[in-house]
Amino acid sequence: MSDAPNESKSLISSEVEILGTIKTSGSIQIEGRVEGEILSQGDVSIGKSGSIKGNLRVNSVIVAGTIQGNIEAKDRIELKSTARLLGDIKAKRLSVEDGVTFVGKSEVNPTGQPIKIEEALAERPAEKKEEKEDQGNPQGNQGNQGNQGRK
Repeated sequence: MSDAPNESKSLISSEVEILGTIKTSGSIQIEGRVEGEILSQGDVSIGKSGSIKGNLRVNSVIVAGTIQGNIEAKDRIELKSTARLLGDIKAKRLSVEDGVTFVGKSEVNPTGQPIKIEEALAERPAEKKEEKEDQGNPQGNQGNQGNQGRK
């Protein structure tokens, strides 16, 4: 998150409710309620009283309130202990404090490069070796078959 002194930051206070899309090139702090999509090239902060029902596409986001929707961040997603998130997330970096409620799928990839499943599995030879040893255990299969006929 950038804290540049000249950067403007919009504030949606706790008394405000917005229905519709919010689109900004700057940063925004949300303490109120938003029903709709949030598109920001800057950083977004959702306060404890903030509530979002819709998807977010942002640079970075700090969540202390409630979000019902998916988050896609170019850089970082930070979930504070009071955060409640029902939706999927995708970011380069993820920070989650103890106490967060998160129901959804996450994709965190610091390089931003696509990862092929075959390459990821090839990097774990120890797991493959253990699987082969388990499959090659003749006593395990024969021992169970021999006991089936006995009473």
